[in-house]
Formats: sequence, structure tokens, C-alpha cells
Amino acid sequence: MTSTATWNRIIVVVALALILALVNWSIWAKERHLAEGEMVYLELAPVDPRSLMQGDYMALNFEVGNLIREALYAQRREGGERQAADGHVVVSLDAQRIAHFERLDSGEDALDADEMRINYRMRNGQVRFATDAFFFQEGHAERYEPARYGQFRVNERGEPLLVSLHGAELELLGEMER
Repeated sequence: MTSTATWNRIIVVVALALILALVNWSIWAKERHLAEGEMVYLELAPVDPRSLMQGDYMALNFEVGNLIREALYAQRREGGERQAADGHVVVSLDAQRIAHFERLDSGEDALDADEMRINYRMRNGQVRFATDAFFFQEGHAERYEPARYGQFRVNERGEPLLVSLHGAELELLGEMER
């Protein structure tokens, strides 16, 4: 007969193996998303200047998000079909891969060659794409002050993943000087 202590050890080992497998799968999925996702730039929109830089992060708001909020408000005002709190937006991409709002989407609409579907979430009345903040090393805030665009990788399901911040000419911000 096996003792209770042995069974407890077996349960702990199996649980630990499952946790490690889930963590590694999650890491693999994010790495795949970064490697295979389509690159797109979303223009930053102004945020409350008091929250622009807070310690070691920058609060983010995107112009496309403001346009989504306006479109949702217009739908409610006109008594049209009400969109869910989370949804999809169709954006067109210019030659530099900067996204421009086209329309709200049910997730079923056919896309033109220069269009992309991106998922968004509504949180506390604000539209969010992946995150509402960009974290950086403490003391490096000045490197990100000229930020005008967020670069995202968008997977085949329309899920965006924030990669970096860029300036007005799409130059990468925050790289260490060598």
C-alpha cells in the first residue's frame, strides 16, 4: 500500500509539471505572436498630462480608440444595433502601416486588401488595445516623451500585442545609445 505522503508527492509533482507546461506554452504563444503577427502602428492620442509619465510607465491612449468610442456613441444615439463592450474595428493601413479607422465590425465582414481587423476592449469607458500603459526602466522617461505611435503585432485572430513606441517619423524610441 502506498502511503498518503507518497500520494501527496505525486500530486505535487503532477501539478508542478502541469503549471510548467502551461507557462511554457504561454511563452511559446507570445513568441509566435511576436514573430508571425502583422506589424501595424496605432497613433497615440493625448492623455491627461498628469498621467502621461508616472514613475516607470507611460499611460497610453490611441486615436483609433477615440474614434471607436465616437462610433459606439453615435450608434446608441441613433438607436441602432448596440455593439458589445468588446469588439472588432476595421482599420485601413497606409504605405507606412499606420492604421486609420474605417468602421466597427461584427468580425464577419469581408476585408479589402489594405484592411485589417483588430480586437478592442472597453474598460471604464476607454477603448483598450492589449494594454493601457507602456512600462520602461526607471529614469528613462525622457526617451519616451516624443512618442507618437505604438507598434503592435496583430495575429490572425486580430489580437494586438504592443511591441514598442515610436516617434513622429516612426523612429524607434528607447534604444540605448552605444
